[in-house]
Amino acid sequence: MSNHYHVVLHVDQARANSWTQDEVVERWLQLYQGHFLIQGWLKNREALGPAELRVVGEIIEDWRQRLCCISWFMRGVNETIARMANEEENTKGRFWEGRFKSQALLDDAALLTCMAYVDLNPVRAAITDELISSDFTSIQQRLFDYSAKSAQKTAGQQALAIRMAHQQDLKSELNLELQPEAPLMPLMPFDGSVHTDIHTALPFTVEDYFELIDNTGRAMRDDKRGALNPHTLPLLARMGINPLNWLEHVKHFRSRYGACAGSAQSIGDFAGKNNKRWGKGVGVSVRVYGSASLSAKAAAA
Repeated sequence: MSNHYHVVLHVDQARANSWTQDEVVERWLQLYQGHFLIQGWLKNREALGPAELRVVGEIIEDWRQRLCCISWFMRGVNETIARMANEEENTKGRFWEGRFKSQALLDDAALLTCMAYVDLNPVRAAITDELISSDFTSIQQRLFDYSAKSAQKTAGQQALAIRMAHQQDLKSELNLELQPEAPLMPLMPFDGSVHTDIHTALPFTVEDYFELIDNTGRAMRDDKRGALNPHTLPLLARMGINPLNWLEHVKHFRSRYGACAGSAQSIGDFAGKNNKRWGKGVGVSVRVYGSASLSAKAAAA
């Protein structure tokens, strides 16, 4: 967007815990400066004494936690963007107005809604009226990756390929070749299998997701009253989402929830774990996710 961006992130704590100390150090040094003790440990760890090895271990464990911390991730991204903007404008100082805001996505339905909110942000802001022209977005990248597998290209797929090629040219013009390419940071894939591990793939098919986003984007146009045919969106039914409330839910997703989003049961559990008596968004959750959430309303109230 022109003055902000959205990301939907997944933290795989188990994977981070499985890294060896050498893997943690290798990843950290790709992003930040090291520590003199770590440099000595890499050159000749046998030369370090017990006290030094203990400190090295503490430093590495601290790095491990930072490498799977959303706050540190956002710090790295925002600092990079700020430096680039300041260099472009030949200025110094703060670039971002304030600290980032985050919401925990507690279940598959909340994840789906948040993804739709993010992918349709340019449409909702009237920056574009179709997904293929929604530049520098994950939905455009997913459509491009999906169309690349087709043997015969449609006019829309050809237009998309041209836009993506133009983005690569723009990257060269701005001297951003050193920034990581998309293949090095792939978007999480889709898999409609009920046995899919959330750490591996998103729990729905890419075809169903494309259909949902396309129908939702068309219905969100300002020049007509938004409406969705509940019979054409099986993904909503599988997620237990009420199609009649879907559009309003997507439009106002960020503002209708507080620290977390999901079913009333999920919000209640989250509030309990964080020693809170109430979680914002319970009423909205009940309307969107249907009667299945009613029994959990009291738990989060």
